[in-house]
Amino acid sequence: MELITQDLELLNAKKGLLAVLNEDSETLNIPKSLRYIKYEKRLAKLQEELIKLQAWVVQERKKVVVIFEGRDAAGKGGAIRRIVQHLNPREYRVVALPKPDEIEKGQWYFQRYINQLPRAGELVFFDRSWYNRAIVEPVNKFCNQREYQLFMSQVNDIEKMWIKSGIYLIKFYFSISKEEQAKRFEEIKVSPIKKWKYSPVDQKAQKLWDIYTEYKKKMFQQTDTKISPWVVINANRKTKARIEALEYILNKIPYKVKNEDILKHEEIEFEG
Repeated sequence: MELITQDLELLNAKKGLLAVLNEDSETLNIPKSLRYIKYEKRLAKLQEELIKLQAWVVQERKKVVVIFEGRDAAGKGGAIRRIVQHLNPREYRVVALPKPDEIEKGQWYFQRYINQLPRAGELVFFDRSWYNRAIVEPVNKFCNQREYQLFMSQVNDIEKMWIKSGIYLIKFYFSISKEEQAKRFEEIKVSPIKKWKYSPVDQKAQKLWDIYTEYKKKMFQQTDTKISPWVVINANRKTKARIEALEYILNKIPYKVKNEDILKHEEIEFEG
């Protein structure tokens, strides 16, 4: 391949050399290394801007909620980790609730999520949220149809109240193909440091794919509202999904002062 001067400068930089050296293959893959370097540079710029957003949230005592939904292995956790990587840990929380205990099962469904909403001057990122009841729970028979229907009849009003009270709410849905999910499951199962992620729910995900799709469509039809819309991100390429999520957050939240040059979308070739 023919390298331009800018590409050579990227490869000669510290991150460029590390990207090349970290290649697993015996033959150097320069195009792949370049794509990764450009992704890392774009990510770093957006993370710097996100620090400004957090400072504004703290100073102005705003409240921000970002939820990440999507199929198993869609890359929700990885996206959250890149988003919070350089934030002040005192001013944000990542919430990934376990299954409800006996006390929580007897409470109003939304109660334990309300308990996790941000205080003034805080950002909260949900790695799965109250929307478990819209898809995961009915598909896997963790709730009955009466409980499901009750949730669907209440959720829009609940979110409207939160937003009217001053909470900025962003709802991401990370969408992947059935083939990509199967591929990621195989990678997880053979990884010594990731195989703990492969849960009993994951084991049934491919078999129940079509049922998940039915409930996903119902969720979008009933809960994609003008005041609280869903943001669907094609997550077959993890790096692209992370950048798109970050760009959306930075464009959506009206923090001061934005660097509009950084927020302009950049066309980058992304790795899967």
